[in-house]
Amino acid sequence: MSLLVVGLSHRSAPVSVLERAALTADAQVKLLQDTVAAEPAAEAAVLATCNRIELYADVDKFHAGVAELSTLLAQHSGVGLEELTPYLYVHYEDRAVHHLFSVACGLDSMVVGEGQILGQIKDSLAKAQDLHTAGRLLNDLFQQALRVGKRAHSETGIDRAGQSLVTFGLEQLAAGTSGGEVADWARGKKALVIGAGSMSSLAAATLVRAGVAEVVIANRTAERASRLVEILNDGASSDSGNGDVVARAVPMDAVSGELTRADVVVSCTGATGLVLTGDAVSGAVRGRVPVAGGGGVARPGAIGVPPAPTRAAQAARLPADQTGSAEDSCPLDLNAVQATPGFSVLGEAAVAGMAAAELEQHAAWVDNAPRPQGTGSVVDEADAIAALAAAARTVGRIPERRRPEPLAAGPEPVLFLLDLAMPRDIDAAVHRVAGVRLVDIESLAEASADAPMAADVDQVRRIVADEVAAFGAALRAAHITPTVVALRTMAADVVAMEMARLEGRLPGLDDKQRGEITQTVKRVVDKLLHAPTVRVKQLAAEPGGAGYADALRTLFDLDQETVAAVSRAEHSNTNEEDRGPA
Repeated sequence: MSLLVVGLSHRSAPVSVLERAALTADAQVKLLQDTVAAEPAAEAAVLATCNRIELYADVDKFHAGVAELSTLLAQHSGVGLEELTPYLYVHYEDRAVHHLFSVACGLDSMVVGEGQILGQIKDSLAKAQDLHTAGRLLNDLFQQALRVGKRAHSETGIDRAGQSLVTFGLEQLAAGTSGGEVADWARGKKALVIGAGSMSSLAAATLVRAGVAEVVIANRTAERASRLVEILNDGASSDSGNGDVVARAVPMDAVSGELTRADVVVSCTGATGLVLTGDAVSGAVRGRVPVAGGGGVARPGAIGVPPAPTRAAQAARLPADQTGSAEDSCPLDLNAVQATPGFSVLGEAAVAGMAAAELEQHAAWVDNAPRPQGTGSVVDEADAIAALAAAARTVGRIPERRRPEPLAAGPEPVLFLLDLAMPRDIDAAVHRVAGVRLVDIESLAEASADAPMAADVDQVRRIVADEVAAFGAALRAAHITPTVVALRTMAADVVAMEMARLEGRLPGLDDKQRGEITQTVKRVVDKLLHAPTVRVKQLAAEPGGAGYADALRTLFDLDQETVAAVSRAEHSNTNEEDRGPA
């Protein structure tokens, strides 16, 4: 039997394919059961994370194994085999071991060096053990992978090279903001975390440590959300720096309401459909604009802020000839604006310094004007401008009329979204909603592609290479052990038969004489077998040494069924020992 892995990851497939191929918990169970029921496979384990889906198996035929595992992956993922095949990779024997050890060390992660993969490997092994699909090979392989991963993190500085996907995602959200650092960016914000699994829990804890003012946990299972809230509040109260953080739990149907209050949203659920649609996000941010002189966010309808005028109301306040799309309907000198760097007919740079009435007039013009090429949503821009007019009137102060300097970047978003789910929880169309920054698995993959790798990565690679060589040698040596045991069993049977024959020829031997003769014959046999069996184990442990077991069986005419019986006995004993905690 030989180790085979067939899978796809962020390195081989686009996120859109990974998203469609994502396996539910029930699909993983059925995949494992169907794999061990298939003819080429004797053992199976599935490693499914947000950026990889891999099926490991112990197979007796390579080509048949590849075909069967590929078909099963396609069948249970719901992606057609012809479409899935170009994105699949295959690793066999030592290359398969090298791949899993590299994965365990974080070398194959989207964020190099991240340690969360160790917990995912442990969960994968536990699931295979519970379903009795992991035998000796996969138990040994996955347990050794966990040890190799821990060794890499303890003996090297790989932790400095990478971080968790959560931390990397939050850094991407904070990048380009006024603070730049996660702690500066997160301080005082209100966070909504959707989901209460391991990734969501890590995100909530990270946000609390960064200094957010509030964390709201929404989850389909109320008990899990309440438990996470309890942990977060206990941790915050024991940390003098974050003692003011408040965590609370809400049901999933409260997400839309909480979305209008949140500054940061992290979502990581097991849902198969979208949790946040583009319309839901657009509705939550519509009208949320920076308050002049404040630095916060003005929400129309809040205390002290008038409701945003509707488009109908805006049009009603204007003469009929000003509701069209002609340039003289707009209070701006469009020719001058469009020729000036840093100005946009629809953007904030264009309306800076305008009076409240002019802002409303401009909003109405934007709402009715044809949409210029390359601009954002007309509806969102019109409502935002109207809300800015309302906020300006409330503040009672209009900035000095002047044209701003050319802008190097757009305004800082008012809502930050981090989607760590696969398939995605948040509609990708949110990328186009004004006032929103969305970071998802796809954008994280793009950002991490150019991330520099620490020098410690080379040291981890050496550790992986050494561990792969040691594991391969032990595995190959283990393959010949049943043959050696069968040989020694045959030798013991020969000694027993010859002693029985001697008993018939020399019936007068006393017990002492019989014992001395027996021990002498056994010593002769042991000495004759010692050197060949030790040497054949050494040779079998080397690459290409699998043939020595066949040679030994041929030379000594060993019964194949006897060898197989020994192998089954060892296999059964090992499985019983390995079904404990990983």
